Amino acid sequence: MKVGYKAAAGAALLAMALTACAGGGADKPKAGSTEAAQQAQQAAAQLPASTINPVPYEQVADGGTITLALSSWQANWNYNQVNGTHDNTDQVAEALMPYAGASDDKADVNNHPDYVTEWNMELKDGVQTVTYKIHEKATWSDGTPITYKDFQAQWKALNGSNKKFQVSSTDGYDRVESVEKGATDKDVVVTFKKTYPDWKGMFSPLYPASTNSDPEVFNKGWVGKIPVTAGPFKVDSLNETTKTVTLVRDDNWWGRKAKLDKVIFRAMETGATINAFVNGELDVVEISAGDAAGLKRVKEVPNSDVRKAAAPNWRHFTVNGSSELLKDKSVRQAIAMGINRDTIAASDLKDMDWPIQTLGNHVYMNTHKGYVDNSGEVGKYNPEKAKQLLDAAGWKLEGEYRKKDGKEFAIRFTYPASLPVAKQEGELTQAMLKEIGVKVNVEPVPDDKFFDDYVIPGNFEIAPFSWLGTPFPNSGLPQIYKTPESAENYGSNFPRIGSPELDAVIEQASGEMDPAKAIELGNQADKLIWDLVHTIPLYQRPDIYGTKKNLANYGSFGYHDPKDWTAVGFTK
Repeated sequence: MKVGYKAAAGAALLAMALTACAGGGADKPKAGSTEAAQQAQQAAAQLPASTINPVPYEQVADGGTITLALSSWQANWNYNQVNGTHDNTDQVAEALMPYAGASDDKADVNNHPDYVTEWNMELKDGVQTVTYKIHEKATWSDGTPITYKDFQAQWKALNGSNKKFQVSSTDGYDRVESVEKGATDKDVVVTFKKTYPDWKGMFSPLYPASTNSDPEVFNKGWVGKIPVTAGPFKVDSLNETTKTVTLVRDDNWWGRKAKLDKVIFRAMETGATINAFVNGELDVVEISAGDAAGLKRVKEVPNSDVRKAAAPNWRHFTVNGSSELLKDKSVRQAIAMGINRDTIAASDLKDMDWPIQTLGNHVYMNTHKGYVDNSGEVGKYNPEKAKQLLDAAGWKLEGEYRKKDGKEFAIRFTYPASLPVAKQEGELTQAMLKEIGVKVNVEPVPDDKFFDDYVIPGNFEIAPFSWLGTPFPNSGLPQIYKTPESAENYGSNFPRIGSPELDAVIEQASGEMDPAKAIELGNQADKLIWDLVHTIPLYQRPDIYGTKKNLANYGSFGYHDPKDWTAVGFTK
C-alpha cells in the first residue's frame, strides 16, 4: 500500500532571528497558554480542505508545461523500497504509476476508475475478502497487461516473508492470506488472514510484477531510472547531472488525455525555490514554516496565488533510541522535557498565516476528529525534572555539561544544510538543552545525503523532518513505531525502538474494523509512543503553496491523493 507516512526534509526557508517567545504583539495570548491553544484550534478548524483552483476538465487549455521543484535528488524511484519512500518519489510517481484507490479532500477513498473500475469488500464469518476489477485497457509501458499477477507479486514482496526485499512498510500486506486470480486475469481476489480496515490504501502505487518478483530488481532496479510506467505521462528523460525529471504525455494511455504536454521536476536547493518562483522558473513553490519572508515575496509576484489547506502532515524531531547516549528511556524523556516545543512552534510559524498550535499526538492531526493531546508530562517543558532524570541516570554536571564515566553528554542535531529553519530549530534546541547540561552539536549535512546517509542508517541523535500522511492515520503505526525485527529490517522506525506493549496495541489498532474503537486504540498507542520518546511532535505542518494564478487543479491538496494529472493545466 501507499505507506501511512512518507518523509520530507522540508522546503525553502529563510533564516530568522532566534527568539524564546511567541513573537506576537502584546494583544496576543502567550504561546502555550490555554487561550492561545483555543484560538489556534478555532483557526485550524477554519482551514480549507483543499485549495487547487478547481476548473472543469473541458475548460482547461490543451498543452503547456508545468515546472515543479523537488526538495532533493532521489536516487531510488521505487516508492515501496526503504530508500524510495519519500515525497520526491511520490510526486513523480503520481503521474506515472497505477493507484488502486484515490482520496478526495475530505479523506473519503474510492476506487481509482482509470485502474480499478470496481472494488468490493466482504466480511463473512470473520474472514475479509476484497475483490478488484482491473480496467480492461490497463497496460504497462512495456506492453504487458496489468493483471492479478502484479497485485500478487506486490503482496509477496511487501508482506515481510522474504527479508531480501528491503521494504519501508509491510502494513496491510502482512495481514493477507492470499492474492489469487478471479474469473479473468483482470479480476483479483485478496483474502485476509487478519482483518484490515485500511484496505483501500493498498496497491497504491502499484509496481509491476517484473519489479516485485525479484529482490535485486526491487532494491536496485529503480536506482537512477524509472524503467516501467502506466499513467497519463511517461518519462522523457531522467538526468542526474542536471537533477531534472521530464515527463511527456503518453499516447498509449487509455484514460482521458492529459491537458499538459510536459511536466518538469527540478531538484534544487530548497533555499533557492522562492527565487526560482519569483523569477518565473517555477510554476509552483512550497512555502514552509519559518519562511514568512518568502510568503510575503510570493504574494507580491504579479499574477500569483497563495493556496493553503489542512493536510495530514507534521513537523517533528526523530530521536535515535539506538544511539549509545539515548538508549536509556529516562534520558530520552529528559531530552524531551528540556525542549520547549511551544517556543519552537511559535518561532517556526510566526507570520505564516497559520495557527500556532503545538501538536500533542503522533497519530492524529489537530484538525482530525480523533485528536487528543496525549503529550502528558513528557511533552511539557520541565527543565528541573529533566535535570533530576539525568542525575538519576548517572549523568552528573561537571562544569557546563554532564559527564558519565568520563564521557561528555554531547549529541548531534543533524539537519539538511540548505534549511535555515532546521538550523534555527537546532540552535534553539542547543540553547535549551545547555540549560540542563546537555551539549548539542548542530550538524549540517548535504540535502541529498540527509536521509540516505544519516536518517535511514541511524547516523544521528536528533533529526528534524516532516512526516507526510495519508487518509489512513493508523496505518502509520506499524510502519514507524513497531519494534524493528532486526537492525536490517526496521521499516521506517528510524529510532529503532519499540516495546511489546506498544506492539500489542498496534496489532489491535491495525485490525479494528470499528472506526471509533480504532481511534481509541490509536490514542492508546500514542500515549505509549510519548512515553518511549520515539519522536517529538512539534506542529501540524503548514500546507501552503505559491502558484501561477492561472494554474488549474493544482495547489494545496490536503487529503486529496493522488493528484488527477489529466486535469492539471492552465486556464484558457
